[in-house]
Amino acid sequence: MEKIAMNRQGIIEKINGFLVEEFEVDAEKIVPEGNLRETLALDSLDYIDLVVVIESNFGFKVKPEDFTSISTFQDFYDYVIGRIEQKHTGETVIS
Repeated sequence: MEKIAMNRQGIIEKINGFLVEEFEVDAEKIVPEGNLRETLALDSLDYIDLVVVIESNFGFKVKPEDFTSISTFQDFYDYVIGRIEQKHTGETVIS
């Protein structure tokens, strides 16, 4: 199996793909400045689903408190990309 390093755009496309599939939202509604919770109509159970999808797609653990600073899709992209970079470098990133 070939391992391919994803660039930022590839990661964003992957995120958008599973958001459309898992949360049945139109891809056109997913814009960087859009509100994640409102656009996806997330309730507390949906956040659990979102955590499971992130962990299974990107291979890192998500803590509930990680979502406190995420309000837009761009925040979400930056969070996932940061965690992927952290995982690959093995460094602890303090924000």
